Amino acid sequence: MKNIKPLIVIPLYNHGSLIEKTIYDCLKYYGDILVIDDGSTDEALEKIKKFKISLISFKKNRGKGEAILAAARFAKEKSFTHIVSIDADGQHYAIDIEKLLIESDLYPRSIIIGKRDFTSKNIPAISKFGRKFASFWAKVQTSKTIIDMQSGFRVYPLEIFDKYKIFTKGFAFETEIIIKAVWAGFDIREIDVGVFYPTREKRISHFQLFGDNFNIAVLNTYLTIRSMIPIPHKKYMQNSDGKIISLNPFKVVVEQIKKNDNPFHLGISAAWSMFCASLALPGFRNMILIVGVGWFNLNRLIAFSVDKLAMPPFIPFVCVEAGYFIRHGKFLTEISWQIIGRQFLQRVWEWFLGSLIVAPIAALVVGFIVFIIGCILRKCVIYGSKMDGKKPQ
Repeated sequence: MKNIKPLIVIPLYNHGSLIEKTIYDCLKYYGDILVIDDGSTDEALEKIKKFKISLISFKKNRGKGEAILAAARFAKEKSFTHIVSIDADGQHYAIDIEKLLIESDLYPRSIIIGKRDFTSKNIPAISKFGRKFASFWAKVQTSKTIIDMQSGFRVYPLEIFDKYKIFTKGFAFETEIIIKAVWAGFDIREIDVGVFYPTREKRISHFQLFGDNFNIAVLNTYLTIRSMIPIPHKKYMQNSDGKIISLNPFKVVVEQIKKNDNPFHLGISAAWSMFCASLALPGFRNMILIVGVGWFNLNRLIAFSVDKLAMPPFIPFVCVEAGYFIRHGKFLTEISWQIIGRQFLQRVWEWFLGSLIVAPIAALVVGFIVFIIGCILRKCVIYGSKMDGKKPQ
């Protein structure tokens, strides 16, 4: 490997019947191996003593996330650049380690995920559902399609562990670190790998259906809310010397205009935001906005700022007037208890009808304005680059 020096990491917790084969298979392809014993109470530790590998052992179970973080600290002390996590339960094929390392050597700043082949035998239905569920929320939170968020077969660049705080320590760790890595500017790449699931009676899993799913639900709630807040995430980029440096959040917006975005995309993002915000569907419109921003890869900073323009009372008032006109052929000019109180449900119906007209019109107007502003800003950036003697990107 030219660009990386990897360490194979095997988190272990009560997999005594499987750990020998997992270690033996890994040693066929790579010699630098670290086992993190996460407080095992079975015969696992006895089984691995005959192997000449590194070992860290916790007295009590701390969770998979803590095991990975401990492995990262160990690898950094030993001058490794990357760690390859592979589960101890025999689910992954060690021969696929080479695939992940080749990709990591080409893209050393990327997290490489082993995307499991879910067309193989004995794949649990709950695992298939869980993968689709996790992928959906990753799309909402990052605007990126990540198919196998739950795969434990990964290559991590060690530098990512110093860039942001990870709060979860159990199975949810693998979701949190991926989402925050994307926010920080690291790339995620997926490589097809095989997977082995034994029959139900032979399967060993420490996933707690209620506890771990609850933790993941809480984490996704936090990540989704944070993704909605129109404050840029702290970004990291590689400088001319190959070092990873922090990029000021305000510069992120400028870089976005210069490199990653264009006025049309900004306009579409604003238009979608205004359209959703103008609909007379309280609660549901926020859900539609979030899903649309993620699914269509729209600009989050724009989308979650523009929707504030539709806050009451102006847009709802315009919608009610439009709906009243549709029903009666004239505008509502009288304000009384009869109109507002006793005929409340009629006004709600007119609000809904009017929003079907106002929402697309407001979207077109706001989208066009943002498009024009984006064009002006982009021209200023390009002009400034030329004045500095640099080529615009």
